[in-house]
Amino acid sequence: MLVCFHLYNDFSGSPIVLRMVLEGLLRKGFKVDLVTSNGGVLDGLIGMQGFKKHSCFYRFSTNPVVTMARYAAVQIYTFFLALRWIFNRDVVFYINTLLPVGPALAGRIMGKRVVYHYHENAFVKGFFYKTLSWMMQRLAHEIICVSEYQASSLADRSKVRVIPNALPKTFVEKLKPDTERAYNQKNILMLASLKAYKGTREFIELSAKLPEYRFTLVLNDSQENIDEYISENRLDKTIGKNLTIYPRQNDVTPFYNQASLLLNLSDKNLVIETFGMTVLEAMSAALPVIVPTVGGVAEMVDDGVNGYKIDVSEMDNITKRIREMLTDKDTYTRMTHNALERAQLYDSEIMTEKIANTIRLYQKH
Repeated sequence: MLVCFHLYNDFSGSPIVLRMVLEGLLRKGFKVDLVTSNGGVLDGLIGMQGFKKHSCFYRFSTNPVVTMARYAAVQIYTFFLALRWIFNRDVVFYINTLLPVGPALAGRIMGKRVVYHYHENAFVKGFFYKTLSWMMQRLAHEIICVSEYQASSLADRSKVRVIPNALPKTFVEKLKPDTERAYNQKNILMLASLKAYKGTREFIELSAKLPEYRFTLVLNDSQENIDEYISENRLDKTIGKNLTIYPRQNDVTPFYNQASLLLNLSDKNLVIETFGMTVLEAMSAALPVIVPTVGGVAEMVDDGVNGYKIDVSEMDNITKRIREMLTDKDTYTRMTHNALERAQLYDSEIMTEKIANTIRLYQKH
């Protein structure tokens, strides 16, 4: 039996990956109990055979004091909730992200096997996340990392297993790779959160440098917050007719189907990404990509093969590579084929089977 803990059930990357993992494990015959909040992508598991959901209250607040109070409360609640499995033999506690430290501690006290699925980059997030990472390394019997870069930051590699993320098959099935159409679109895409380190300003500046191409920016935020950001940063005069900005979307596959290539302009001096879900999504649509030079996202790209690794500070080089790809059809076609081929290595069935094998090490299945 698998008992999984994930605090914030929304529609972001880590719960999406968790749903994919749990669906795969349920199909393999595992019994899964999930402790999480209500209202997100994980609610879609309700009704599957062998699955049971236990609700907890947790959500973020704009007030950091309120957020920390809620976090402390949910740790206490899930610690004591975890005790209900004290007499269940062969139970594995599966901790998704660093945040559910309470149930991980309860699991160790009860003698359960504890497996962490580590998604964050704790060492660029400050003291709080560094502390959680320190606790994870002492509580976990096994730590699943999503990239070699992420694993390299952990002191004890003997308990680390690298299993890259994958995409749900339902997502991939909506993508319609078409090299001819994509090349003719001349449309440059970026999906990001509304953070300075994600390269929003730089993307807008690129659109002004390349008026001959269309630019599409999808921001994971409300239209109200986007308008406020543009106003505060005085970007309204920079935005030309060739740039369209969209707020948070329920389904982003149409944007990939209408794009020519994808940019990830994260600033490595401010954040280093452990993985690149939007990069994998783009490559699954046979789109070449431009990504930072370091981090898990850089591991996904072979320079000059399925895209380029360029630092966001090198705007002239990024401009040059975009023009090269969108004016040389042979080069573009080669890169699209290589991008799709690389994306197929990140298979959801392979990912799920590797995680299943990790869990089987600790239970009689």
